[in-house]
Amino acid sequence: MFLSAVHTLAELKMTGNCLKGSRPLLSFDPSFDAEPHYALLKELFTQIFSTPRHHPKSQPFVDHVFSFTIVDHRIWFRNYQIIEEDASLVEIGPRFVLNPIKVFQGSFGGPTLYQNTHFQAPNLQRRLARQACAVRQQQRQLVKELQKQKQQEETQMLPQDVTETVFVTPPVSKHTPEDTQTQDRGAREQRKRKKLSELKKRTLLKHKH
Repeated sequence: MFLSAVHTLAELKMTGNCLKGSRPLLSFDPSFDAEPHYALLKELFTQIFSTPRHHPKSQPFVDHVFSFTIVDHRIWFRNYQIIEEDASLVEIGPRFVLNPIKVFQGSFGGPTLYQNTHFQAPNLQRRLARQACAVRQQQRQLVKELQKQKQQEETQMLPQDVTETVFVTPPVSKHTPEDTQTQDRGAREQRKRKKLSELKKRTLLKHKH
């Protein structure tokens, strides 16, 4: 038997109450009589939770109910107070869930009479939860990559807009004083070469005549 989902009165702030030592009523789901292993568990719970006959500390009245219900192949336990005025029930607590694992022929061993195929160990549940989380993370990553590829393809398919460079001004070249001096020198040297070439032409023409 695996115990899970235990909640106490202090955790849930339940308003029910009962006297210590009073006799409880045991309420079982009709499904306990449908299966042999549930019938065995019903007898086990009856011997555990019922008040022993002629017990010296037992009270001669009943003010609460122990409820055993089978849901999703698990046994759900609830403790309720009986309100005599309107015959209603108020939960006292605690509450928990019992998950049967195996039923043996002996007290603590022997041949297996029943095995719950729906039972999953906590380690297996945690491993399955981690695997599911990893699969979801991979799916998110794949969706992001597909969206990124789609955006890249859309940008490549779009034609280049000719109006993008209309308001773009070319950068203004900034000349330093050194650049202007070198330009002036180059211009003067060109003028000198031109004058020398003209003088050479004139002298050649004079010699010919």
